[in-house]
Amino acid sequence: MIGRPDAANAGWRSLAPDITPLLDIIFIVLVFLLLTANIPLQSLEVDLPKTDSEALSAIQDTESVTINMLAGTPAWALQGEQYDDWQQFKPVLQAQVEALKETDLILASDKDVTVDSMLKLLAFLQEHHINATQILMEDD
Repeated sequence: MIGRPDAANAGWRSLAPDITPLLDIIFIVLVFLLLTANIPLQSLEVDLPKTDSEALSAIQDTESVTINMLAGTPAWALQGEQYDDWQQFKPVLQAQVEALKETDLILASDKDVTVDSMLKLLAFLQEHHINATQILMEDD
């Protein structure tokens, strides 16, 4: 039965801290941690060459194919021919798979291109067993 507190204990109860806001904060933090803890990370292994920086800037004079990753629209280019998005560019790459395996492939990217675009292209190349690539890098 709920009763009115007697006068002897009324002063003691008013000194007890109200922990309701503290419990609210704890539950919010707990929910946040539970929602963010199980995010699976996707990764793609890339073997980088172990050479000095002078060798990185040298490009061979043999026949090569250049794929450009551009910031904005158009987002992709193959040998200078531009494509607006990945859905337009992927069929063109699939038609050129055999030629890409036989020649040297050069990847050139703007510095503002997202990592997602680079990973899409590298995953495509790995899926089709195209190993010989050069990535153009600009010195800062």
